[in-house]
Amino acid sequence: MPTPRRTAVITGVAGQDGSYLAELLLERGYRVVGTVRPTSSLARIDHLRDQIELRTIDLLDAGEVTALIEAVGPSEIYNLAGHSFVPTSWNQPGIAQDVTAVGAATLLDAARRVDPGIRFYQASSSEIFGNAHEAPQSERTPPNPRNPYGEAKAAAHLATTRAREESGLFAVCGILYNHESPRRGREFVSRKITDGVARIALGKADTLPMGSLDAERDWGFAGDYVRAMWLMLQQDSPADYVVATGRTHTVRDMCRIAFERVGLDFEQHVVVDQVLVRAPDSVRLVGDASRAQRELGWRPAVSFEALVAMMVDADLERQRGEG
Repeated sequence: MPTPRRTAVITGVAGQDGSYLAELLLERGYRVVGTVRPTSSLARIDHLRDQIELRTIDLLDAGEVTALIEAVGPSEIYNLAGHSFVPTSWNQPGIAQDVTAVGAATLLDAARRVDPGIRFYQASSSEIFGNAHEAPQSERTPPNPRNPYGEAKAAAHLATTRAREESGLFAVCGILYNHESPRRGREFVSRKITDGVARIALGKADTLPMGSLDAERDWGFAGDYVRAMWLMLQQDSPADYVVATGRTHTVRDMCRIAFERVGLDFEQHVVVDQVLVRAPDSVRLVGDASRAQRELGWRPAVSFEALVAMMVDADLERQRGEG
């Protein structure tokens, strides 16, 4: 008899990570059920609309969540829902806490009640480390968030580890560092840079206002990182994993490489706006992904330079299409 087709639920399927994960699971033969909010933009998954099942759901409604899991019967749940842009969490800390922390707890409780055999992935974040006391950070680094987004992610992380240790669920956290792609929102610094470069290259703008060029991040490609998510749920036993490149680059590096892609000198176009400059980090956020490399066999396939080039090329094409 043929092997039964596996079903996966992806909350937040319309986001950057959700769209890449849906593609990966479809390639592996899964039935994919994605959840969205009523206000979600579906642009990132337009090309998948006839291949996935979409459900509109309120993750804070335990009844709705339970009914979904009972109806769908997933073997895997990937919880990617939540606000992903750190600055807005200061303006709406309650919403960040509800969607990110309470939503995760609601999903975990529903999975435990409906089918304890479900495997659960929680999208954790390097922001749980915040003002880290060590660099690089690993799975053993204690959480020390410094903003409402990090606090909410830390709460969801704790709820997931508690479900694993106390309820026996196969529940894991992927502690992902910054990961980008052409599908990244324009509010993020990476897309701000590559979209700005495209506009300048096409004569639509002349300058790109930026904050501190010395800020450092551990940047990787989102398509690589969703592969790590899937690998975590294929293991014999559940564990949390840091997913990162282990290398940092400055905003200056990203600007230089992006402008070089279109044959321009970034110093002729980038203007530092002091209003956008933030206080420097006390400790670098850079991940130690040795456990993921050792136990999952995971390594990033796309280099930082290739990532920036990919994003610039996509924004050039997009800007040309917009006239």
